[in-house]
Amino acid sequence: MTPMRLTAVATLLVLGVAACGGTTRSSVTAAPQEAPASSAAASANPDAPLKEGIKLAFLPKQINNPYEVIVDKAGIEAAEEFKGEAKEVGPSDASASSQISYINTLTQQGHDAILIAANDANAVCGPLQQARAKGVKIVSYDSDAAPQCRDLFINQASSEEVGRSQVQLLAEMIDHKGEIAILSATANATNQNTWIEFMKEELAKPEYKDMKLVKVAYGDDDDQKSFTETQGLLQAYPDLKGIISPTTVGVSAAARYISGSKYKGKVVLTGLGTPNQMRQYVKDKTVEKFALWNPKDLGYLASYAAAALVSGQITGAEGETFKAGKLGERTIGENGEVILGPPFTFDASNIDQFDF
Repeated sequence: MTPMRLTAVATLLVLGVAACGGTTRSSVTAAPQEAPASSAAASANPDAPLKEGIKLAFLPKQINNPYEVIVDKAGIEAAEEFKGEAKEVGPSDASASSQISYINTLTQQGHDAILIAANDANAVCGPLQQARAKGVKIVSYDSDAAPQCRDLFINQASSEEVGRSQVQLLAEMIDHKGEIAILSATANATNQNTWIEFMKEELAKPEYKDMKLVKVAYGDDDDQKSFTETQGLLQAYPDLKGIISPTTVGVSAAARYISGSKYKGKVVLTGLGTPNQMRQYVKDKTVEKFALWNPKDLGYLASYAAAALVSGQITGAEGETFKAGKLGERTIGENGEVILGPPFTFDASNIDQFDF
């Protein structure tokens, strides 16, 4: 692969996926509401300049998630390009209600935009609507909030393409035969659940008639729990042929367990992970192939989208376009969704060409 081609691929990467401070355990009582009238009535001015001094805040699923650290850092660096200010805050756990106190605090602090990877699409809806009513722009990324509670969703790839491609990748490696399981993140994660639904649809096709999904397990995006859940799956289903883990935390934990077990070379593992996480497992032949997108580009795109919203270049309506720095012009699709790019598969032949 030439340096020029490599640069192009790195920019578009969709690595097979997937991936702050203070927590709250309070339950959610606020119900989803309609978008504020002021947001719906706003008109876009695509020629408006990006405002300087925009204040952005990234709110990941959890502050110590390696994948989201990469996303948020890139978004913070992007804000420097348009002379804005950005920071990352969030909980240490990925529970449904853990992000609520942060949304409330960021709103009180007067941030222009909150960028959130939602742990639970509906749990965060009430606080996000309260923020929008005060003029705060809401951009979800990686894992969507309920559409009526945000202005834009920056999606790493088409959800259907991610879900179906994960099944296709595993099926190829197990000759379309055998029992399989899914190791997900949290039970309420929007992106995980959407991908899994498309996985199930794909598995219903005739070409997968000899494959059977026996279990969907949840590691809660916690390394040790994901490790333990992998062990449990393999003990409970001795005929298991493959595992899909569409979460960076889960797939690396599963690979760590399998690499030191009797299942290495017998059970196929794939999912969404970063090259640096998975390199050792590809090289020791625990994992043959996995996928993802470039998390740096995801954070970068989210940051520019938030700036375009705050600056009035876009409102979040379908068909609007904005310029996202080095990533070029982007178009808003249905339901306020902006897609980064197509999935990319990593294996032994290319993994050393990437460093993130």
